Amino acid sequence: MTLDSFIYRLKQIKEAIPHGIEAHRMMSPKERMRFLYVEDFEDLHPKESAVMMLLYPKDDQMKLLLIERAVYAGVHSGQIGFPGGKVDKTDPDLEYTALRELYEEVGIDANDIKVVKPYSKIYIPPSNFYVQPFLGIATKEINFLPNPDEVASIIELPIEVVFEDRFVEDVTLKTSYSTQTQVPAFRYKNYVIWGATAMMISELKETLRSSFIY
Repeated sequence: MTLDSFIYRLKQIKEAIPHGIEAHRMMSPKERMRFLYVEDFEDLHPKESAVMMLLYPKDDQMKLLLIERAVYAGVHSGQIGFPGGKVDKTDPDLEYTALRELYEEVGIDANDIKVVKPYSKIYIPPSNFYVQPFLGIATKEINFLPNPDEVASIIELPIEVVFEDRFVEDVTLKTSYSTQTQVPAFRYKNYVIWGATAMMISELKETLRSSFIY
């Protein structure tokens, strides 16, 4: 996918209905299946957060931005994910949260991207969070200024990888659900992308497919 092809299909992408649970299930660990319906957990008063799935052009192709989180005392320490984080009291809405966190974590200004649309919320059991993903696009190559306190490395994932079955495999991991379990994951270079992040990517993948890009 090039920037021009993405822009050409932008109206279809905006209007495409997110695939939600159908797409999330494709990349969900089996122990996590019972958590797919986010409305079932409202009585747990989950905290709210938002992430940005950012597509941008580089080397004549579109890349999807991921980060490897820094090691810290928390359940998501060292994991692969999208830039994002929890809502601050001063945030007017979740889109603002995603844009603010994008800037704080990797130094991308909100004025340099266009927010295309929100995707389906995901419930994160270990941390009791609702996560709202947004799709954003930059129309020019961007420079990253990662915050070393939060980001260990930047991962520039070619969007074509998402659509190639050879990058999807079952891997055995220690998770919050089990000391040893098999989970579906995207494997890119030395990175294993699984859990909520893989589920969000799965929805992005299926939505782009339905927009006649792939």
